[in-house]
Amino acid sequence: MKRELIKSIKEKEIQLAKLKEHVDRSSICAELYNKIVLEKAILKKELSDISGSRFIENIRRLMPHKKIYICDYFK
Repeated sequence: MKRELIKSIKEKEIQLAKLKEHVDRSSICAELYNKIVLEKAILKKELSDISGSRFIENIRRLMPHKKIYICDYFK
């Protein structure tokens, strides 16, 4: 899954490099460029979620968060 995301991101970067030359000339190319930028951002977010979720979960297990209620301040 992670490799597929990295491969897709690289493909998007190649597409962006090809479209960058034509963005100023055509509004259709500009729209397509913006669409690919958004798709790339979504893929990067998914990749970071996959990579970072294990680290965050490990920290949460080591340092449990105690909920503090308003009534705790008036004891």
